[in-house]
Amino acid sequence: MKKTNFDLYLEEQMRNPDFAERFERAGEAWDVAIQIASLRRRAGLSQKDLARKLKTSQQSISRLESPAYEGHSLATLRRVAKALGATVRVTIETNSGPAAMSEPATVYKTRQFK
Repeated sequence: MKKTNFDLYLEEQMRNPDFAERFERAGEAWDVAIQIASLRRRAGLSQKDLARKLKTSQQSISRLESPAYEGHSLATLRRVAKALGATVRVTIETNSGPAAMSEPATVYKTRQFK
Protein backbone atom coordinates (compact mmCIF):
# COMPACT_ATOMS: atom_id res chain seq x y z
CA MET A 1 0.00 0.00 0.00
CA LYS A 2 1.33 3.43 -0.96
CA LYS A 3 2.25 5.69 1.95
CA THR A 4 0.45 9.01 2.24
CA ASN A 5 2.20 12.31 2.86
CA PHE A 6 0.97 12.07 6.43
CA ASP A 7 2.53 8.61 6.84
CA LEU A 8 5.85 9.92 5.56
CA TYR A 9 5.63 12.98 7.82
CA LEU A 10 4.87 10.83 10.86
CA GLU A 11 7.78 8.48 10.09
CA GLU A 12 10.08 11.49 9.92
CA GLN A 13 8.78 12.90 13.21
CA MET A 14 9.07 9.51 14.95
CA ARG A 15 12.86 9.56 14.33
CA ASN A 16 13.03 12.28 16.98
CA PRO A 17 13.19 10.41 20.35
CA ASP A 18 11.44 13.24 22.23
CA PHE A 19 8.59 13.32 19.73
CA ALA A 20 8.31 9.51 19.72
CA GLU A 21 8.08 9.41 23.53
CA ARG A 22 5.40 12.13 23.64
CA PHE A 23 3.53 10.41 20.82
CA GLU A 24 3.43 7.08 22.67
CA ARG A 25 2.34 8.71 25.95
CA ALA A 26 -0.47 10.65 24.35
CA GLY A 27 -2.17 7.50 23.09
CA GLU A 28 -5.64 7.70 21.65
CA ALA A 29 -6.12 11.43 22.25
CA TRP A 30 -3.05 12.13 20.14
CA ASP A 31 -4.35 9.79 17.42
CA VAL A 32 -7.68 11.61 17.29
CA ALA A 33 -6.00 15.02 17.22
CA ILE A 34 -3.67 14.01 14.39
CA GLN A 35 -6.49 12.47 12.38
CA ILE A 36 -8.67 15.58 12.67
CA ALA A 37 -5.82 17.92 11.74
CA SER A 38 -4.76 15.69 8.85
CA LEU A 39 -8.28 15.42 7.42
CA ARG A 40 -8.77 19.18 7.79
CA ARG A 41 -5.53 19.95 5.97
CA ARG A 42 -6.28 17.40 3.27
CA ALA A 43 -9.62 19.16 2.74
CA GLY A 44 -7.68 22.41 2.29
CA LEU A 45 -9.31 24.06 5.29
CA SER A 46 -7.85 26.22 8.01
CA GLN A 47 -9.07 25.82 11.58
CA LYS A 48 -11.13 28.97 11.05
CA ASP A 49 -12.69 27.54 7.85
CA LEU A 50 -13.68 24.32 9.60
CA ALA A 51 -15.03 26.28 12.55
CA ARG A 52 -17.30 28.24 10.19
CA LYS A 53 -18.60 25.02 8.64
CA LEU A 54 -19.40 23.67 12.10
CA LYS A 55 -20.72 26.98 13.43
CA THR A 56 -18.21 27.02 16.25
CA SER A 57 -15.03 28.91 17.11
CA GLN A 58 -11.50 28.43 15.81
CA GLN A 59 -10.49 27.86 19.43
CA SER A 60 -12.83 24.85 19.59
CA ILE A 61 -11.17 23.32 16.53
CA SER A 62 -7.74 24.03 18.01
CA ARG A 63 -8.80 22.24 21.21
CA LEU A 64 -10.02 19.20 19.20
CA GLU A 65 -6.64 19.07 17.45
CA SER A 66 -4.69 19.31 20.71
CA PRO A 67 -3.02 16.05 21.81
CA ALA A 68 -3.65 17.06 25.42
CA TYR A 69 -7.44 17.26 24.93
CA GLU A 70 -9.38 14.14 25.91
CA GLY A 71 -12.94 15.48 25.92
CA HIS A 72 -13.96 14.38 22.43
CA SER A 73 -17.60 13.30 22.35
CA LEU A 74 -18.90 10.93 19.71
CA ALA A 75 -21.41 13.55 18.63
CA THR A 76 -18.67 16.13 18.06
CA LEU A 77 -16.44 13.65 16.27
CA ARG A 78 -19.34 12.71 13.98
CA ARG A 79 -20.01 16.38 13.16
CA VAL A 80 -16.35 17.02 12.38
CA ALA A 81 -16.06 13.84 10.32
CA LYS A 82 -19.17 14.67 8.31
CA ALA A 83 -17.85 18.18 7.56
CA LEU A 84 -14.58 16.62 6.37
CA GLY A 85 -16.18 13.85 4.31
CA ALA A 86 -15.19 11.09 6.71
CA THR A 87 -16.83 8.70 9.16
CA VAL A 88 -16.11 7.74 12.77
CA ARG A 89 -15.40 4.16 13.73
CA VAL A 90 -14.84 3.12 17.35
CA THR A 91 -13.15 -0.16 18.24
CA ILE A 92 -12.85 -1.46 21.77
CA GLU A 93 -10.03 -3.92 22.21
CA THR A 94 -8.83 -6.15 24.99
CA ASN A 95 -5.13 -6.08 25.75
CA SER A 96 -4.76 -9.15 23.54
CA GLY A 97 -6.65 -7.73 20.54
CA PRO A 98 -10.10 -6.79 19.24
CA ALA A 99 -13.00 -7.83 21.42
CA ALA A 100 -15.01 -10.61 19.78
CA MET A 101 -18.75 -10.71 20.10
CA SER A 102 -19.63 -13.94 21.91
CA GLU A 103 -23.35 -13.38 21.39
CA PRO A 104 -25.16 -11.95 18.39
CA ALA A 105 -26.02 -8.28 18.57
CA THR A 106 -29.54 -7.55 19.73
CA VAL A 107 -31.69 -6.02 17.03
CA TYR A 108 -34.21 -3.48 18.23
CA LYS A 109 -37.34 -3.01 16.16
CA THR A 110 -39.22 0.26 16.06
CA ARG A 111 -42.68 -0.13 17.50
CA GLN A 112 -45.42 1.37 15.39
CA PHE A 113 -48.36 2.96 17.11
CA LYS A 114 -51.81 3.40 15.58
